[in-house]
Amino acid sequence: MSDARWYVIHTYSGYENKVKDTLLTIVENRNLQDMIIDVKIPIEKVTEIDKNGKQNTVDHKIFPSYVFVKMIVTDETWFIVRNIRGVTGFVGASSTAPVPLSDAEVAKMGVESNEIKVGYKVGDTVEIVDG
Repeated sequence: MSDARWYVIHTYSGYENKVKDTLLTIVENRNLQDMIIDVKIPIEKVTEIDKNGKQNTVDHKIFPSYVFVKMIVTDETWFIVRNIRGVTGFVGASSTAPVPLSDAEVAKMGVESNEIKVGYKVGDTVEIVDG
């Protein structure tokens, strides 16, 4: 799994969820969980106020027409992703092999969250020793 990198897939407008669902179904059916690790569509929650003054919280895609996939690229995985209905291709300069996102790009786009686990919980007494 150390070889898995994040890649960006370009889709037709409005096909992001369909591509994600189709890809997850293929991964499940072909037991490719060790090759295609994660599929994400980055969203943000936005509060909108309608003409009556009512507040609604809706999801907005941060990058419309793009799906992020963490995978190990092989001929099989490349072919599977490339041939999903609604996919126009991988984002990158190369037409033969997808170009992975750099670690800096992944961090900047907020695609992958690195959760820090600590050994204490709310209500525990802690001692601050520095900073």
